[in-house]
Amino acid sequence: MSAVEEHEQRVDALLRDHLRRRKEGIKHPVEDFLFTYYSYRPAQLRKWRPDTSTVAPERRQTVGWIRDLLVATARRPPHLGCFGLHEWAMVYRLGQQEIRHTAWPLRLPRPEIAAMIEAKGVRCSHFDAFRFFTPPARPLNLLQPTRETQHENEQPGCLHANMDLYKWSYKLAPTVGSETVVDCFELARDIRTLDMRASPYDLAGLGYAPVRVETTEGRAEYAAAQRAFAERSAPLRRRLIDIVDRAFTA
Repeated sequence: MSAVEEHEQRVDALLRDHLRRRKEGIKHPVEDFLFTYYSYRPAQLRKWRPDTSTVAPERRQTVGWIRDLLVATARRPPHLGCFGLHEWAMVYRLGQQEIRHTAWPLRLPRPEIAAMIEAKGVRCSHFDAFRFFTPPARPLNLLQPTRETQHENEQPGCLHANMDLYKWSYKLAPTVGSETVVDCFELARDIRTLDMRASPYDLAGLGYAPVRVETTEGRAEYAAAQRAFAERSAPLRRRLIDIVDRAFTA
């Protein structure tokens, strides 16, 4: 079997359920994120290509910005104290028809969700999560991240910073080849599962057991999984940096 055929079979297995649901018009609150928040299309993910040792002159600034963000993130120790409360901050003080996933119930009463946020506060360092907080939740966050401070704030314990390795991998194409992009996609899919299991949504009907971060045991479970993802993400982040560095010096 050729490298192209192996790649296509790997991606077909990863996308089969999503493509079936899309054809049938069925929404999925966990996995749809990988195809709505992220802009890479299934056909692009399926197309095989190797790494290349070039960066077009007009892309050097963009590629350099991504590379510097990856390096800055990799140099920091992971912080594991957020407990996934960014998802809680996205529903804070909202009614059922205002939340993102209106078809799915919240697993706790709204006053308990609000009390959790107000008692624990939020420790989100990721701008692209923070910008989806409800307005009353934003002042409760320890940081007020912006796009301009992204290089100063992102850290390798953050689920969203590690999910975003997928975004950076495809934005670095064609310098970064398809094998690395799919590796990052698989990582993002697995992290997204934890992200939503720790959320206040009740997704038991889809087979997702909650990580009850409102309890001491749930917070310990979340932090252990978060640490494991930080360890899994580190070599992928390093790979992206190395590919770009080789291309810049070629």
